[in-house]
Amino acid sequence: MKIAVVGATGLVGGEMLKVLEERNFPVTELIPVASERSVGKQVTFKGKQFTVVSFEDAIAAKPAIAIFSAGGGTSLALAPKFAEAGITVIDNSSAWRMDPTKKLVVPEVNADTLTAEDKIIANPNCSTIQMVVVLKPLHEQYKIKRVVVSTYQSVTGTGKAAVDQLYAERTGDESVAKVYPHPIDLNVLPHIDVFLDNGYTKEEMKMVKETNKIMGDDSIRVTATTVRIPTIGGHSESVNIEFENDFELDEVRSLLSSAEGVVLQDDPQNKIYPMPLTAHGKDEVFVGRIRRDESQPNTLNLWIVADNLRKGAATNAVQIAEYLVKHDLVNSAEAVA
Repeated sequence: MKIAVVGATGLVGGEMLKVLEERNFPVTELIPVASERSVGKQVTFKGKQFTVVSFEDAIAAKPAIAIFSAGGGTSLALAPKFAEAGITVIDNSSAWRMDPTKKLVVPEVNADTLTAEDKIIANPNCSTIQMVVVLKPLHEQYKIKRVVVSTYQSVTGTGKAAVDQLYAERTGDESVAKVYPHPIDLNVLPHIDVFLDNGYTKEEMKMVKETNKIMGDDSIRVTATTVRIPTIGGHSESVNIEFENDFELDEVRSLLSSAEGVVLQDDPQNKIYPMPLTAHGKDEVFVGRIRRDESQPNTLNLWIVADNLRKGAATNAVQIAEYLVKHDLVNSAEAVA
């Protein structure tokens, strides 16, 4: 199967290639794609070198699936051109997420909504993905009324330049350009994306709106505070969930331990709980610190961690592609066109 990775030279694009290889996705021909300045560069996939091509050449090659990680502007301009050529686009940017005509998909939650007619599929925000994977089985059992989430997000979510800034601050290198308005090393920034008129950031409102869309339930009330911290391995979230129905903690742990894509790490007495350091490089969503909120009824506290470049981006996109192939939702003729 011909697969294009658009934005193949970027941080997430590189992770896409790694995940495709690790999960042994049935790639018969890889088409790495990037902007004009990167055309002609080489990327490595399964030990072989592949030459980066232009968007036009990629469309002409007619891959079955194009996984985009090239920014919202690029996606808005080019995803429709790929789709018009019969190519199924899985887009990692925010460009199509809230478009009512496009599906916003986390495979463990709502992959069953996909059809062969969906030619542009949106990959959700990284912090939303890991949260809804945990919320889904709990909502089915107890019906969620309200979610209060505070995030602790890795600098890798901003990109390579942010990682460079962190390490430059750590070594005292003043020559590296800064992408944050304040130092990030030994600091915490309660500021991800731009501030909106309501006082929330765009990242916070993404979590609100995307959760409702993915869960297919606008009655779930969500409020978020998103924070950038100087970590590398993944995003962490403190989540407070109010249910309509009461729960038993043992049943909650049982539900989550058997939920698809979830790993339970909930043994605080032995200092076992999710951390970015141990989630790094893994595809699962890790959950722990499970306890009852003693300040009000039917309310649960828990802690969620996942590698934001993997489940929060690359892995989720590849899992969507896997679902499309498994259920024959991409035209096989395109794969050999």
